[in-house]
Amino acid sequence: MNDIADRFLALLEGVRGRDGKWMARCPTHDDRGPSLSIGENDDGALLLHCFAGCDVQSIVNAVGWELNDLFPPDAKDYELPARRHERRSKVNYKGLLFHLRHEVYVLSIAAKKMKQGEKFSNDDWVTLDRVIKSFERLPNVR
Repeated sequence: MNDIADRFLALLEGVRGRDGKWMARCPTHDDRGPSLSIGENDDGALLLHCFAGCDVQSIVNAVGWELNDLFPPDAKDYELPARRHERRSKVNYKGLLFHLRHEVYVLSIAAKKMKQGEKFSNDDWVTLDRVIKSFERLPNVR
Protein backbone atom coordinates (compact mmCIF):
# COMPACT_ATOMS: atom_id res chain seq x y z
CA MET A 1 0.00 0.00 0.00
CA ASN A 2 1.36 3.41 -0.93
CA ASP A 3 1.14 6.75 0.84
CA ILE A 4 -1.84 7.87 -1.26
CA ALA A 5 -3.84 4.78 -0.30
CA ASP A 6 -2.84 5.14 3.37
CA ARG A 7 -3.98 8.76 3.51
CA PHE A 8 -7.23 8.16 1.59
CA LEU A 9 -8.26 5.07 3.58
CA ALA A 10 -7.63 6.96 6.84
CA LEU A 11 -10.41 9.37 5.81
CA LEU A 12 -13.01 6.60 5.38
CA GLU A 13 -15.08 4.50 7.76
CA GLY A 14 -15.60 0.75 7.75
CA VAL A 15 -12.50 0.00 5.67
CA ARG A 16 -11.73 -3.65 5.02
CA GLY A 17 -9.54 -5.45 2.52
CA ARG A 18 -5.88 -5.70 1.58
CA ASP A 19 -3.41 -6.06 -1.26
CA GLY A 20 -4.56 -3.02 -3.20
CA LYS A 21 -8.33 -3.77 -2.96
CA TRP A 22 -10.58 -2.39 -0.26
CA MET A 23 -14.22 -1.72 0.53
CA ALA A 24 -15.45 1.11 2.77
CA ARG A 25 -18.54 3.15 3.55
CA CYS A 26 -18.98 5.86 0.94
CA PRO A 27 -18.54 9.36 2.42
CA THR A 28 -20.95 10.85 -0.14
CA HIS A 29 -24.16 9.20 1.02
CA ASP A 30 -25.61 7.63 4.18
CA ASP A 31 -23.93 4.27 3.77
CA ARG A 32 -24.95 1.53 6.21
CA GLY A 33 -22.52 -1.00 4.78
CA PRO A 34 -19.47 -0.73 2.56
CA SER A 35 -20.44 0.27 -0.98
CA LEU A 36 -17.25 2.07 -2.00
CA SER A 37 -14.68 -0.03 -3.82
CA ILE A 38 -11.12 1.29 -3.69
CA GLY A 39 -8.43 -0.22 -5.87
CA GLU A 40 -4.78 0.59 -6.37
CA ASN A 41 -3.32 0.16 -9.84
CA ASP A 42 0.30 -0.61 -10.76
CA ASP A 43 1.43 3.03 -10.80
CA GLY A 44 -0.06 3.73 -7.36
CA ALA A 45 -3.15 5.63 -8.51
CA LEU A 46 -6.42 4.90 -6.72
CA LEU A 47 -9.52 3.71 -8.56
CA LEU A 48 -12.87 4.38 -6.89
CA HIS A 49 -16.34 2.96 -7.56
CA CYS A 50 -19.45 3.47 -5.44
CA PHE A 51 -21.98 0.71 -6.01
CA ALA A 52 -24.74 3.13 -4.96
CA GLY A 53 -23.88 5.32 -7.95
CA CYS A 54 -21.96 8.23 -6.40
CA ASP A 55 -19.54 9.82 -8.86
CA VAL A 56 -15.82 9.93 -8.17
CA GLN A 57 -15.70 13.74 -8.05
CA SER A 58 -18.29 13.80 -5.23
CA ILE A 59 -16.45 11.09 -3.32
CA VAL A 60 -13.10 12.88 -3.36
CA ASN A 61 -14.76 16.21 -2.55
CA ALA A 62 -16.51 14.63 0.45
CA VAL A 63 -13.13 13.83 2.02
CA GLY A 64 -11.61 17.18 1.08
CA TRP A 65 -9.53 15.93 -1.85
CA GLU A 66 -9.26 16.76 -5.55
CA LEU A 67 -9.18 14.19 -8.35
CA ASN A 68 -5.44 14.81 -8.84
CA ASP A 69 -4.84 13.66 -5.26
CA LEU A 70 -5.66 10.10 -6.37
CA PHE A 71 -2.49 9.99 -8.47
CA PRO A 72 1.20 9.86 -7.53
CA PRO A 73 2.81 13.33 -7.67
CA ASP A 74 5.10 12.47 -10.57
CA ALA A 75 2.19 11.31 -12.76
CA LYS A 76 -0.21 14.27 -12.62
CA ASP A 77 0.30 16.65 -15.53
CA TYR A 78 1.90 16.20 -18.88
CA GLU A 79 2.14 18.87 -21.54
CA LEU A 80 0.60 18.33 -24.91
CA PRO A 81 3.15 19.22 -27.59
CA ALA A 82 2.37 22.52 -29.28
CA ARG A 83 0.83 22.36 -32.72
CA ARG A 84 1.48 25.02 -35.25
CA HIS A 85 -0.78 28.06 -34.71
CA GLU A 86 -2.04 26.70 -31.40
CA ARG A 87 -0.92 27.68 -27.97
CA ARG A 88 0.29 25.06 -25.55
CA SER A 89 -2.25 23.54 -23.26
CA LYS A 90 -1.87 21.12 -20.39
CA VAL A 91 -3.65 17.81 -20.69
CA ASN A 92 -3.92 15.52 -17.73
CA TYR A 93 -3.39 12.22 -19.53
CA LYS A 94 -3.35 10.27 -16.27
CA GLY A 95 -6.68 11.84 -15.33
CA LEU A 96 -8.15 11.00 -18.72
CA LEU A 97 -6.96 7.39 -18.46
CA PHE A 98 -8.25 7.22 -14.89
CA HIS A 99 -11.76 8.23 -15.99
CA LEU A 100 -11.70 5.85 -18.95
CA ARG A 101 -10.43 3.02 -16.75
CA HIS A 102 -13.13 3.80 -14.19
CA GLU A 103 -15.92 3.62 -16.78
CA VAL A 104 -14.59 0.30 -18.10
CA TYR A 105 -14.40 -1.00 -14.51
CA VAL A 106 -18.08 -0.17 -13.93
CA LEU A 107 -19.03 -1.91 -17.17
CA SER A 108 -16.99 -4.99 -16.29
CA ILE A 109 -18.77 -5.38 -12.95
CA ALA A 110 -22.18 -5.41 -14.63
CA ALA A 111 -20.97 -7.74 -17.38
CA LYS A 112 -19.60 -10.20 -14.83
CA LYS A 113 -22.94 -10.31 -12.99
CA MET A 114 -24.80 -10.83 -16.23
CA LYS A 115 -22.40 -13.58 -17.36
CA GLN A 116 -22.82 -15.41 -14.07
CA GLY A 117 -26.60 -15.21 -14.47
CA GLU A 118 -27.05 -13.25 -11.25
CA LYS A 119 -30.27 -11.36 -10.79
CA PHE A 120 -29.97 -7.68 -10.11
CA SER A 121 -31.12 -6.43 -6.72
CA ASN A 122 -32.72 -3.03 -6.16
CA ASP A 123 -29.27 -1.64 -5.33
CA ASP A 124 -27.96 -3.11 -8.56
CA TRP A 125 -30.48 -1.06 -10.56
CA VAL A 126 -28.63 2.02 -9.36
CA THR A 127 -25.45 0.42 -10.69
CA LEU A 128 -27.19 -0.34 -13.99
CA ASP A 129 -28.13 3.34 -14.29
CA ARG A 130 -24.44 4.05 -13.71
CA VAL A 131 -23.55 1.58 -16.48
CA ILE A 132 -25.84 3.43 -18.89
CA LYS A 133 -24.06 6.67 -17.98
CA SER A 134 -20.74 4.92 -18.61
CA PHE A 135 -21.82 3.93 -22.10
CA GLU A 136 -22.90 7.51 -22.75
CA ARG A 137 -19.57 8.90 -21.52
CA LEU A 138 -17.22 6.57 -23.39
CA PRO A 139 -17.80 8.07 -26.88
CA ASN A 140 -17.03 11.52 -25.45
CA VAL A 141 -13.47 10.60 -24.52
CA ARG A 142 -11.18 12.12 -27.14
